[in-house]
Amino acid sequence: MANGHAKPRHESDVLLEIRNLKVEATVYSPNEKPRDVTIVDGVSLALKRGKVLGLIGESGAGKSTIGLSAMGYGRGGVRITGGEVLLNGRDILQGGVKGLRKVRGSEVCYVAQSAAAAFNPAHRLMDQVVEAALLHGLGTRAEAEKRAIALFKKLRLPDAQKIGSRYPHQVSGGQLQRVMTAMALCSEPDLIVFDEPTTALDVTTQIDVLAAIKDAIRDTSVAALYITHDLAVVAQVSDEIMVLQDGKMVEHGETRQVIEAPRMDYTKALVSVRSIDHEEKNPAQEPLLSVRNITAAYGGDAVKVLQHVSVDIHPGQTLAVVGESGSGKSTLARVITGLLPPIAGSITFANRMLAPRLADRSRDDLRELQMIYQMADVAMNPRQTVGTIIGRPLEFYFGMRGKERDARVGELLDEIEMGKGFVHRYPAELSGGQKQRVCIARALAAKPKLIICDEVTSALDPLVADGILKLLLRLQKFEDVAYLFITHDLATVKAIADSIAVMYRGEVVRYGSKTQVLRPPFDAYTDLLLSSVPEMEVGWLESAIKGRRMESAGN
Repeated sequence: MANGHAKPRHESDVLLEIRNLKVEATVYSPNEKPRDVTIVDGVSLALKRGKVLGLIGESGAGKSTIGLSAMGYGRGGVRITGGEVLLNGRDILQGGVKGLRKVRGSEVCYVAQSAAAAFNPAHRLMDQVVEAALLHGLGTRAEAEKRAIALFKKLRLPDAQKIGSRYPHQVSGGQLQRVMTAMALCSEPDLIVFDEPTTALDVTTQIDVLAAIKDAIRDTSVAALYITHDLAVVAQVSDEIMVLQDGKMVEHGETRQVIEAPRMDYTKALVSVRSIDHEEKNPAQEPLLSVRNITAAYGGDAVKVLQHVSVDIHPGQTLAVVGESGSGKSTLARVITGLLPPIAGSITFANRMLAPRLADRSRDDLRELQMIYQMADVAMNPRQTVGTIIGRPLEFYFGMRGKERDARVGELLDEIEMGKGFVHRYPAELSGGQKQRVCIARALAAKPKLIICDEVTSALDPLVADGILKLLLRLQKFEDVAYLFITHDLATVKAIADSIAVMYRGEVVRYGSKTQVLRPPFDAYTDLLLSSVPEMEVGWLESAIKGRRMESAGN
């Protein structure tokens, strides 16, 4: 470095070696003694300089815990109780607090899932990007800013010379994620831990960030642990993949082998996710719901969020509404449910005109049009049991009490493939997928004709989401219920939709049956959307970016 403060280096090609890592945490439960649980159990790995190892698995598999252990860190009371973490040839777990401070932000850096939560909103971006380099004495302020600007250019950030003077709220989510990558690289570390860095991004933004991260890794020769639950994403950036389940290694191999020829059943299940065979249904009846020329705005008429939106949903069928954040998908749901009265247009449901405001709608309107929300955690009362949550609409809409209500709750629990054993449990005692199933059962309890599903699988792991989608399709056949399925996930759309509406900046830019919408020629935005969905194929990212650049050059 320019000021003579050189970082320790080791001659070996192996940069990071984790040997027999064991991580534990203490669990506190009501009416029970505290107990220790093992989160990571005997995991070992070796990462060479300049290489990327993808850590893949569902929530609770131990991915982030292993990534943070590479920094000698245990989050939220988690303790590293066994094993070794060798970085540049020395065990960083033996260096004490002082030794770890020297390593973190210098030899190893971290890129979090949510850049918005990781930046201080009160400080300019440049101050935060160069902070670690200055704290570790890795050159002067001018030298650190010069490196930062070079990284901004490498990461294809707009106006690289000046973007550092902005505050976090003045850049987009995708730009902020790239600034965070620049912050990690500014100290010229040997290792970066990427913890789900594109999960919170729209698919069109994700591809740009992925390409920028991959280029930066290649050009700086930094090694990386790339943590994700999405095999299609990790296939684009990793040299090797380690599959984890319940804190243990299930499979480890070169990326192509794991993607194309997985050995273990769990890995095979991850690879085959979203291979749902759903035959598109053609409408045989009049529409159940007709949305006509809806225009809606927030803050009076100041900002129009929807403009002249028209779609139909037929009985027993699924309309997928797809688009990136800010396209108006969830706002359309709010208008249909009466939470946001439109400033123009009309909605017809079950052959009757719906009142614009929720407060003016009949009990039948409320019962027949239900909604399932993205975050099941906040959609249920944590102080109520599963039986009470599902039983409430039975009491409200049908006056069911006692044994009659309990019997119907049991039937609904069987329908969502959970069973009567869950009736006395509280939400905190359920997994994410189980919580979402309870929300589905609550919606079904009202015997609705239409259910609006607002990103109901986006917060779930792939295998759990796959199970929820299959359940919804099975229930649709059994209950003859229609779905308005809001999502930004094109894989979900292909799996469940009968018709598709593509939204962009508050307008429907493409609409029709699934076959029609997914068949070329495409408008520019739909083409961009479809071409941005990662495929579980090594080399897909390079091909997709090359295609984009050729198209841009042609225009």
